[in-house]
Amino acid sequence: MPIEIRPYESSDEEQVVQLWTDCGLVVAWNNPHRDIQRKLAVQPELFLVGCLEAKIIASVMAGYDGHRGWINYLAVHPDYQHAGLGKRMMDEAEIRIRSTGCPKINLQVRRTNAKVIEFYKKIGYKLDDVVSFGKRLEPDE
Repeated sequence: MPIEIRPYESSDEEQVVQLWTDCGLVVAWNNPHRDIQRKLAVQPELFLVGCLEAKIIASVMAGYDGHRGWINYLAVHPDYQHAGLGKRMMDEAEIRIRSTGCPKINLQVRRTNAKVIEFYKKIGYKLDDVVSFGKRLEPDE
């Protein structure tokens, strides 16, 4: 499928939020508009979208904190899943993160999301023997 993978542009916001909503990535405690604004303040060149003509059908938000790379908001519109687009988005994110000198990428997947866990295993990610902790620094949005 001939998609264009490019950095996010401010005019993409509504399409990206709709994509994330369609993919079930929007949750009550994360405001997607605020998440986008935060990402644009830090390594915006690592926020990628996949376009088919003028329609955004995929996204990935990547970053490198100087120790590890991170992946968030990998999404492929349900109508286009199982066509290799998730892997293409990840390949491009990995190329761009690798160019920063990053030695390893981490990502988090909800334990209940078996389909996505299998996707990451299939493209070479392995389960790390760690426990993920989090602490919310702002009240629920």
